[in-house]
Amino acid sequence: MAQLAKLEFQSEIRASADKVYDIFRRKMYLMPTICPQVVKDVKLVKGDWETPGSVRVWKYVAGNSESVRETVEAVDDRNKTVTFDALDGDVAKYYKTFKASVCVTANGQKSLAKWTLIYEKMNPNIPDPDRYLEIASVFNKSVEAYLLK
Repeated sequence: MAQLAKLEFQSEIRASADKVYDIFRRKMYLMPTICPQVVKDVKLVKGDWETPGSVRVWKYVAGNSESVRETVEAVDDRNKTVTFDALDGDVAKYYKTFKASVCVTANGQKSLAKWTLIYEKMNPNIPDPDRYLEIASVFNKSVEAYLLK
């Protein structure tokens, strides 16, 4: 039986936790503008941009051009955490389960944005989803540059 695995990435962002969280919580529609080198398009197909159960379709570059339909699974405003669940798309070819969460914490006048990927491989020969952590790193750097403009 396959088991869930976890990968994590964290980096400091030179902006307040409230501003960073607001992007990841309410303004993901800005990602093609904030991060055009990775996110080519994102469309809302159900709900709104922030409510659990809302569904979005992303077109992005993760080595190759890919797409994914994902839902906002959970929001915890107190702990500034949002969890996304991949429903289908390219990621579902390799992983039975694929969830990403971002938690933003204050670090003085700056913040820490920690991404966690929870996944289950389709088979043991599938590589870990390191390339998706690379996207999280680009997200963090791009959000920082956007907020510092």
